[in-house]
Amino acid sequence: MKIVINQIMTVSSPPHMYGTDTIEARMRDVLIALSPAFCMALYHYGVKALHTIAIAVIAALLAEYLYRRVMAKPVTLYDYSAAITGLLIGFNLPPDVPFWIPVVGSSFAIIVVKQLFGGLGSNFVNPALAARAFLLASFPVHMTNWTFAAVPIAEGVSVDVVSSATYLGLIKQNPAFIPEFSDYMALLFGKVGGCIGETSAVALLIGGVYLLVKKIINWRIPVFYIGSFAFFAFIFGRTGFFSSENLLFEILNGGLIMGAFFMATDYATSPITPNGKIVMGIGCGFLTVFIRFFGGYPEGVSYAIILMNLFVPLIDKYVRPRVYGHSIRRRKEKGAGV
Repeated sequence: MKIVINQIMTVSSPPHMYGTDTIEARMRDVLIALSPAFCMALYHYGVKALHTIAIAVIAALLAEYLYRRVMAKPVTLYDYSAAITGLLIGFNLPPDVPFWIPVVGSSFAIIVVKQLFGGLGSNFVNPALAARAFLLASFPVHMTNWTFAAVPIAEGVSVDVVSSATYLGLIKQNPAFIPEFSDYMALLFGKVGGCIGETSAVALLIGGVYLLVKKIINWRIPVFYIGSFAFFAFIFGRTGFFSSENLLFEILNGGLIMGAFFMATDYATSPITPNGKIVMGIGCGFLTVFIRFFGGYPEGVSYAIILMNLFVPLIDKYVRPRVYGHSIRRRKEKGAGV
């Protein structure tokens, strides 16, 4: 009997699993999770925030399209990854930056950090955070011009924006700063100077919970990131060891929540093992506290995550599940003198 098979099949290494989940679906869920923070940004910063975010997203899409066309590679805009990178870059910028800042940042993230290393899934650091670090080092004046939304100064009179130091900047200058109830409310609902997308803790937490419920991200990194940050912040304390008077205030400040849920959990730049994710979260928490408390820069989330991204291959190498039967086989080999 002669059997002729006309269909050519490509078989990859096991395990094999069929599912309807796709990259596009997961990326759409991330966009949905970021929408509360986007709405809060528009509410507090208005048209300026919309312009900055739109320019960042368009620049990211255009950079990826042009690079893929020039390099004769398939265009991959349909996977939404470039749009998310642009959106996160816009979220990591002050609302009043010149229009060319998001263009430079998105181009750097897409071309240098992502595409030159092979595209989606091959980058070794988070593109949006790398772009923020690059912009902060190159254009520190533009990247630290903090403003917040319109504030009434007299009956019937208001100003469009108010320039101010962030709460982290105030704490850096005065570690004994005691926040009031209104300060906590400002952090929860975004009425404070800072980057466009990171000021409203409530909006970011809603998006983070959505990602956890949809199982887009694993709970270990955000939980251990925020938990270890609180632990080390309590130990080292700004006013002395084991001081906890501003612990919740530290957690709500800066980009900690956005970093924990949307940055440190990036698939390509985070560990693949459960224990590795725990190590990643603890490392990010420690480095964030160390940079915030002892470094010259008030914030430490971006640099902490980038540094831990560099250690991910090492973490996956040494923190991995033991192969079933491995220890028994090794004992037998040693007993046989092999």
